[in-house]
Amino acid sequence: MSGSGAGETITPRQDSVLSLSRQGFHRVAYTEWGDPASAKVVFCVHGLTRQGRDFDPLAMALARRGYRVFCPDLVGRGRSDWLRDPDDYALPQYATDMTVLLARTGVKSVNWIGTSLGALVGMVVASQSASPVRRMVVNDIGPFVPHTALHRLGLNLRAMPKRLANYEAAEAYFRDVLAPFGELDDAGWRLLTEHSIRRQEDGSYRMLCDPGIARAFRPALFYNVSMWRHWDAIEAP
Repeated sequence: MSGSGAGETITPRQDSVLSLSRQGFHRVAYTEWGDPASAKVVFCVHGLTRQGRDFDPLAMALARRGYRVFCPDLVGRGRSDWLRDPDDYALPQYATDMTVLLARTGVKSVNWIGTSLGALVGMVVASQSASPVRRMVVNDIGPFVPHTALHRLGLNLRAMPKRLANYEAAEAYFRDVLAPFGELDDAGWRLLTEHSIRRQEDGSYRMLCDPGIARAFRPALFYNVSMWRHWDAIEAP
């Protein structure tokens, strides 16, 4: 798809790749937008408890400009598998998974857009020798994360509901916890909600986010996270 008209309908494609953890293989889902033959590739990688469909509006805009856009669901989120060992929810595993997806694209270089955790993963990937990351956008985080921020994230993770009575309760929850995302219209809140939950047989909904992710935020593990070593090694602008 190579059209660039502002009103053009662009249909996303959904697929997955197999990656490897210490406990075996797992599936990493992703949404792809734009011309599959384009050499201009963008990775959009989401935050801690989110999923790749958060980027739908941006991905559509980039696709109209001729980009091929990949929006993965980090393992444990969205349509991706949950890891057997929650201790594996960490930057080395996320970077490994994204390396597998990078290989799937078949291109020599990519642009990286990372929000929060997605930016930290990008720092790890971009800092490696001969990294394919040619340009990088970092959003909502920097190379230093104080323990107070990690404590807040841990509290939010442990408060994440295991069950939501109905869709209305789910959207109300996301409107509350994602208020820092800014002033969104109803369609924007619907987008953030509908791809973050799954309907159960009894009509209730569950979150598409593994509660085991909170294991890395146990109080005994709170510490400052410094990514300066990776940041200083990044050659891409």
